[in-house]
Amino acid sequence: MVLTLYGNLHSTCSNRVRTVLEELGVKYEFVNIDFAKGEHKAPEFVAVQPFGQVPYIDDDGFKLYESRAIARYIALKYGGIGKLIPDPKDVQKWALFEQAASVEQSNFDPSAAGLAWENIFKPLFGLQTDPATVERLKTTLEGKLAAYDVILGKSKYLAGDEITLADLFHLPYGALLEKQGYDYLVSGRWPNVTRWWKDISSRESWKKLTTA
Repeated sequence: MVLTLYGNLHSTCSNRVRTVLEELGVKYEFVNIDFAKGEHKAPEFVAVQPFGQVPYIDDDGFKLYESRAIARYIALKYGGIGKLIPDPKDVQKWALFEQAASVEQSNFDPSAAGLAWENIFKPLFGLQTDPATVERLKTTLEGKLAAYDVILGKSKYLAGDEITLADLFHLPYGALLEKQGYDYLVSGRWPNVTRWWKDISSRESWKKLTTA
Protein backbone atom coordinates (compact mmCIF):
# COMPACT_ATOMS: atom_id res chain seq x y z
CA MET A 1 0.00 0.00 0.00
CA VAL A 2 1.36 3.42 -1.01
CA LEU A 3 2.01 5.93 1.75
CA THR A 4 -0.64 8.65 1.79
CA LEU A 5 0.12 12.22 2.82
CA TYR A 6 -2.82 14.35 3.91
CA GLY A 7 -1.81 17.97 3.59
CA ASN A 8 -2.17 21.17 1.65
CA LEU A 9 -0.03 22.35 -1.25
CA HIS A 10 0.39 25.77 0.35
CA SER A 11 1.20 24.41 3.80
CA THR A 12 4.78 24.90 4.94
CA CYS A 13 4.63 21.83 7.15
CA SER A 14 3.18 19.71 4.35
CA ASN A 15 5.99 20.84 2.08
CA ARG A 16 8.55 19.94 4.74
CA VAL A 17 7.34 16.34 4.50
CA ARG A 18 7.01 16.39 0.71
CA THR A 19 10.64 17.49 0.42
CA VAL A 20 11.81 14.47 2.38
CA LEU A 21 9.65 12.12 0.33
CA GLU A 22 11.12 13.57 -2.87
CA GLU A 23 14.66 13.39 -1.51
CA LEU A 24 14.32 9.67 -0.90
CA GLY A 25 12.22 8.89 -3.96
CA VAL A 26 9.37 7.48 -1.89
CA LYS A 27 6.20 6.85 -3.85
CA TYR A 28 3.23 8.47 -2.19
CA GLU A 29 -0.30 9.67 -2.73
CA PHE A 30 -1.11 13.26 -1.83
CA VAL A 31 -4.58 14.12 -0.55
CA ASN A 32 -5.13 17.87 -0.57
CA ILE A 33 -7.05 19.13 2.46
CA ASP A 34 -9.16 22.15 1.55
CA PHE A 35 -8.88 24.74 4.33
CA ALA A 36 -11.58 26.91 2.77
CA LYS A 37 -14.05 24.06 3.15
CA GLY A 38 -12.90 23.38 6.70
CA GLU A 39 -11.80 19.86 5.83
CA HIS A 40 -9.03 20.06 8.44
CA LYS A 41 -11.66 20.47 11.14
CA ALA A 42 -13.97 17.72 9.90
CA PRO A 43 -14.69 14.94 12.42
CA GLU A 44 -12.91 12.30 10.34
CA PHE A 45 -9.80 14.48 10.14
CA VAL A 46 -9.56 15.42 13.82
CA ALA A 47 -10.12 11.79 14.69
CA VAL A 48 -6.57 11.30 13.40
CA GLN A 49 -5.08 14.76 13.98
CA PRO A 50 -6.75 16.13 17.15
CA PHE A 51 -5.40 19.65 16.57
CA GLY A 52 -6.96 19.92 13.12
CA GLN A 53 -3.64 20.71 11.46
CA VAL A 54 -1.85 19.35 8.41
CA PRO A 55 -0.08 17.18 7.61
CA TYR A 56 -0.48 13.60 8.69
CA ILE A 57 0.43 10.35 6.97
CA ASP A 58 -1.20 6.96 6.66
CA ASP A 59 1.45 4.35 5.93
CA ASP A 60 -0.41 1.08 5.47
CA GLY A 61 -2.60 1.82 8.49
CA PHE A 62 0.08 3.48 10.60
CA LYS A 63 -0.94 7.11 11.13
CA LEU A 64 1.42 9.84 12.26
CA TYR A 65 1.24 13.62 12.52
CA GLU A 66 3.71 16.49 13.17
CA SER A 67 5.90 17.20 10.16
CA ARG A 68 9.29 16.74 11.81
CA ALA A 69 8.24 13.45 13.39
CA ILE A 70 6.94 12.29 10.03
CA ALA A 71 10.22 13.26 8.37
CA ARG A 72 12.23 11.26 10.89
CA TYR A 73 9.95 8.24 10.42
CA ILE A 74 10.25 8.40 6.63
CA ALA A 75 14.03 8.70 6.80
CA LEU A 76 14.32 5.76 9.18
CA LYS A 77 11.98 3.51 7.21
CA TYR A 78 12.69 4.46 3.62
CA GLY A 79 16.45 4.49 3.27
CA GLY A 80 17.37 7.83 4.77
CA ILE A 81 20.05 6.52 7.15
CA GLY A 82 23.35 7.81 5.88
CA LYS A 83 21.53 10.16 3.49
CA LEU A 84 19.38 12.45 5.62
CA ILE A 85 19.98 11.14 9.13
CA PRO A 86 22.96 9.46 10.75
CA ASP A 87 22.86 5.90 11.97
CA PRO A 88 21.13 6.05 15.37
CA LYS A 89 23.75 3.58 16.63
CA ASP A 90 26.37 6.30 16.25
CA VAL A 91 25.37 8.12 19.40
CA GLN A 92 27.56 11.18 18.88
CA LYS A 93 26.50 11.78 15.27
CA TRP A 94 22.88 11.28 16.26
CA ALA A 95 23.27 13.77 19.10
CA LEU A 96 24.73 16.35 16.71
CA PHE A 97 21.82 15.77 14.35
CA GLU A 98 19.29 16.24 17.15
CA GLN A 99 21.15 19.35 18.28
CA ALA A 100 20.87 20.80 14.78
CA ALA A 101 17.20 19.85 14.53
CA SER A 102 16.58 21.55 17.86
CA VAL A 103 18.39 24.67 16.64
CA GLU A 104 16.01 24.90 13.69
CA GLN A 105 12.89 24.42 15.80
CA SER A 106 13.96 26.70 18.65
CA ASN A 107 16.04 29.40 16.98
CA PHE A 108 14.84 29.72 13.38
CA ASP A 109 11.26 28.59 13.13
CA PRO A 110 9.68 30.90 15.76
CA SER A 111 10.88 34.10 14.08
CA ALA A 112 10.62 32.92 10.47
CA ALA A 113 7.16 31.47 11.00
CA GLY A 114 6.12 34.52 12.99
CA LEU A 115 7.10 36.84 10.16
CA ALA A 116 5.20 34.72 7.66
CA TRP A 117 2.14 34.87 9.90
CA GLU A 118 2.31 38.64 10.23
CA ASN A 119 3.13 39.51 6.62
CA ILE A 120 1.51 36.74 4.57
CA PHE A 121 -1.12 34.82 6.47
CA LYS A 122 -2.72 37.56 8.55
CA PRO A 123 -3.70 39.58 5.46
CA LEU A 124 -5.18 36.42 3.90
CA PHE A 125 -7.48 36.15 6.92
CA GLY A 126 -8.38 39.83 6.82
CA LEU A 127 -6.26 40.62 9.88
CA GLN A 128 -3.91 43.55 10.38
CA THR A 129 -0.15 43.06 10.45
CA ASP A 130 1.43 44.33 13.68
CA PRO A 131 4.48 46.44 12.71
CA ALA A 132 5.95 46.29 16.22
CA THR A 133 5.81 42.50 16.22
CA VAL A 134 7.40 42.41 12.77
CA GLU A 135 10.32 44.56 13.92
CA ARG A 136 10.81 42.45 17.03
CA LEU A 137 10.84 39.23 15.01
CA LYS A 138 13.27 40.70 12.49
CA THR A 139 15.68 41.75 15.22
CA THR A 140 15.46 38.33 16.85
CA LEU A 141 16.01 36.50 13.57
CA GLU A 142 19.02 38.66 12.70
CA GLY A 143 20.64 37.68 15.98
CA LYS A 144 19.90 34.01 15.36
CA LEU A 145 21.35 34.12 11.86
CA ALA A 146 24.54 35.66 13.20
CA ALA A 147 24.88 32.57 15.38
CA TYR A 148 24.09 30.35 12.40
CA ASP A 149 26.93 32.00 10.54
CA VAL A 150 29.32 30.94 13.29
CA ILE A 151 28.07 27.35 13.21
CA LEU A 152 28.23 27.17 9.43
CA GLY A 153 31.72 28.63 9.46
CA LYS A 154 32.85 25.43 11.16
CA SER A 155 30.94 22.85 9.10
CA LYS A 156 29.22 22.62 5.73
CA TYR A 157 25.84 21.85 7.27
CA LEU A 158 24.28 22.32 10.68
CA ALA A 159 25.07 18.84 11.99
CA GLY A 160 28.45 18.46 10.31
CA ASP A 161 29.68 18.06 6.76
CA GLU A 162 26.77 15.92 5.59
CA ILE A 163 23.29 17.24 4.92
CA THR A 164 20.53 16.09 7.26
CA LEU A 165 16.85 16.64 7.83
CA ALA A 166 17.81 19.50 10.13
CA ASP A 167 18.96 21.52 7.12
CA LEU A 168 15.96 20.63 4.98
CA PHE A 169 13.56 21.60 7.76
CA HIS A 170 14.46 25.25 7.07
CA LEU A 171 13.29 25.27 3.46
CA PRO A 172 9.56 26.09 3.68
CA TYR A 173 9.79 29.12 5.95
CA GLY A 174 13.21 30.15 4.65
CA ALA A 175 11.77 30.46 1.15
CA LEU A 176 8.96 32.66 2.47
CA LEU A 177 11.44 35.19 3.87
CA GLU A 178 12.52 36.28 0.41
CA LYS A 179 8.88 36.47 -0.71
CA GLN A 180 8.37 39.02 2.06
CA GLY A 181 11.29 41.07 0.78
CA TYR A 182 13.82 39.92 3.38
CA ASP A 183 17.15 38.98 1.81
CA TYR A 184 18.63 37.57 5.00
CA LEU A 185 19.52 34.22 3.47
CA VAL A 186 20.80 35.41 0.09
CA SER A 187 22.42 38.80 0.61
CA GLY A 188 25.82 37.64 1.84
CA ARG A 189 25.43 39.59 5.07
CA TRP A 190 26.15 36.27 6.75
CA PRO A 191 28.32 34.62 4.09
CA ASN A 192 28.26 31.13 5.57
CA VAL A 193 24.48 31.27 5.84
CA THR A 194 24.21 32.40 2.21
CA ARG A 195 26.50 29.62 1.00
CA TRP A 196 24.48 27.04 2.98
CA TRP A 197 21.11 28.39 1.85
CA LYS A 198 22.09 28.36 -1.83
CA ASP A 199 23.18 24.75 -1.37
CA ILE A 200 20.03 23.41 0.28
CA SER A 201 17.53 25.50 -1.70
CA SER A 202 18.99 24.33 -5.01
CA ARG A 203 18.35 20.65 -4.32
CA GLU A 204 16.18 18.90 -6.91
CA SER A 205 13.66 17.81 -4.28
CA TRP A 206 12.89 21.39 -3.31
CA LYS A 207 12.98 22.73 -6.87
CA LYS A 208 10.45 20.09 -7.89
CA LEU A 209 8.05 21.35 -5.24
CA THR A 210 8.53 25.03 -5.95
CA THR A 211 8.47 24.93 -9.76
CA ALA A 212 5.61 22.49 -10.19
